Amino acid sequence: MIRLGVNIDHVATVRNARGGIHPDPVAAALLAARHGADGITAHLREDRRHIRDEDMKRLRQELSVPLNFEMAATDEMVTMACALRPHACCLVPERREEVTTEGGLDVLGQQADLREKVARLKEAGIRVSLFVDPEPAQIEASARIGGQVVELHTGAYAHDPDEKELARLHAAARATEVFGLELHAGHGLTYTNVGRVAGLPGLRELNIGHFLIGEAIFLGLPVAISRMKQEIATGALFKAFGQ
Repeated sequence: MIRLGVNIDHVATVRNARGGIHPDPVAAALLAARHGADGITAHLREDRRHIRDEDMKRLRQELSVPLNFEMAATDEMVTMACALRPHACCLVPERREEVTTEGGLDVLGQQADLREKVARLKEAGIRVSLFVDPEPAQIEASARIGGQVVELHTGAYAHDPDEKELARLHAAARATEVFGLELHAGHGLTYTNVGRVAGLPGLRELNIGHFLIGEAIFLGLPVAISRMKQEIATGALFKAFGQ
């Protein structure tokens, strides 16, 4: 089965809009875990625009499912992650002026710096994922520096779901298998476009946040998660039967 990681960043975005304590992103994470989330993802940005340090500590203490600490590849974040020791860290590019992560990490161009940070995280017992564009060269570089997982940036396909972008994802999935990495994917996924991504060969996990939190406003988080898992299962089933 393909695991579903639920990103709870934007529960914190709503909380921070008023500066109070509600809605609580940790409560949302616990609710998601009770209703089918296989893991929880939270991105502690350098400017703390949504998730805060205390949120990460509480998530680590209270979750019974794996915590995926999404973060920039900086000394500050690596030090925090090594102290927190989540199940996994996903290294992502980060620019303060961006609304959301706009592309994959340039592993190929930052190998020396990233190799050192990956080694530190692994020494702390943390599984390391690299969020990359669906380009075989970036995947090869991820393996070369010691990464264990790549998460493919699906934004281009999500915004323009044509056969060319789908073919890029399939080529990247095959490269991931060749280089011995576990395959995850995410960004911009919805009920309507997740099915064919779920059909990628070797895919083990999808991480989805903004869409699920948005749907939860109308449906409630348990219903939103349940439907997403159904769409993922359907896409994986079509793959199994060669459709």
